Amino acid sequence: MSWLKDKTGHLFAALGARNYRIYFMGQGLSLIGTWMQRTTMGWFVYRLTHSAFLLGLVGFLSQIPAVVFGPLAGDWADKWNRVTIMKFTQTAALLQSLTLAILVLTNSIQIWHIIVLSLFQGISESIDAPARQSFIIQLVEKRSLLPNAIALNSAMFNGARLIGPSFAGLIIAATNEGVCFLINAISYLAVIGSLFMLVLKPLPVRTITDGIFVRIKKGWNYAFSHLTMAIPVVNIAFIVLFCMSYAVLMPIFAKDILHGSSKTMGYLMSMAGIGALAGAIYLASHKTVVLLGKLMVFGTMALSIGLLLFSYSTNLLLSMGLMLFIGVGMMMQTTTCNTILQTVVAEDMRGRVMSLHTMAFMGFAPIGSLIAGSLSSKWSAPVAMRISGLLCIAWSILGLYMLPRFTTGIRSMLKTHELESQAPADTEPLPPVMGKLS
Repeated sequence: MSWLKDKTGHLFAALGARNYRIYFMGQGLSLIGTWMQRTTMGWFVYRLTHSAFLLGLVGFLSQIPAVVFGPLAGDWADKWNRVTIMKFTQTAALLQSLTLAILVLTNSIQIWHIIVLSLFQGISESIDAPARQSFIIQLVEKRSLLPNAIALNSAMFNGARLIGPSFAGLIIAATNEGVCFLINAISYLAVIGSLFMLVLKPLPVRTITDGIFVRIKKGWNYAFSHLTMAIPVVNIAFIVLFCMSYAVLMPIFAKDILHGSSKTMGYLMSMAGIGALAGAIYLASHKTVVLLGKLMVFGTMALSIGLLLFSYSTNLLLSMGLMLFIGVGMMMQTTTCNTILQTVVAEDMRGRVMSLHTMAFMGFAPIGSLIAGSLSSKWSAPVAMRISGLLCIAWSILGLYMLPRFTTGIRSMLKTHELESQAPADTEPLPPVMGKLS
């Protein structure tokens, strides 16, 4: 019982920080709208075009800008006020959703509108993500609370994933897709309002003499010279590229394999959200990041098994149960990688390192969407998902081989940060030893 009390007592530790609590509430409301739009967009494009390729193309265009703008956005997050960046990007996202809603509600929407607006959305999200990821430390102020705050963010994200798709399915059935897009536009007011309510301590002023591309290169060299940062970035890239593109195939499974409707797709995505939410809550109860490498590997295994079995299922209840399993595996992947990166990174490199995470997560997702859409068009959606599962299994085996060295690197980097925090302010940072790639 004492173990359970300790776990649950730590579960909401980050919410004790006023700024984090305000942001958590505003972002949580906004994310419900975001998930409504994401679910609706896939269904709407497939209903409008009946094309698996165009379904993948829209996903591609909404995320590929991260490859171009990600490095720049990471440098901006280290150089400029992160909250100001987010106010700008969240407002841009509001305008994108509002435009989409007006076009659908007035029956003026065409596929080229969706393509242009998806590209605009991708640009705003690629600029927003490094700033949003980097400023969590400002919200909680203590590095020790970062793992809990990141896990709670994931719980919030997947709680919205649970609610949003279900609402979207019901609203589409009762009205049309335009109403979902309009609700998402309105929901952005919650997170924008929370940003104006924050009272943050200013970051130390840094003297910047290098050019932007030199700074980007320094950030990348720093990240890839340390095993503890290189592995999470590469891992996210691989999983997103080959194993997490299942979402783009959900309209096909819901409509053609399970012979359902928009409600069916909502049920499937909601079950993935329940699994991810359960995984995030479990991770939020952990006080240390040392053992997260093991959970990262186990998450890969769970994801691969879920994908393989789902590809063979033609029963709705079984498919919903497997989506629960997939959601847990996906959460173990994304949250452990994010937590490890944010905990071991040096503060002056945070934005640039997290931009690599953004590029891996968002930049490879559109390529994965295109691959999934193309494989589905050539063969079928079940075959495309089967290939993803097999690749995911192979990757988890490699992860088991790298795990001991990776865990040693995390311990070394954490020790380095502990010693730095105890050192006088005018001393040079201690170099990481065990965490270096050799």
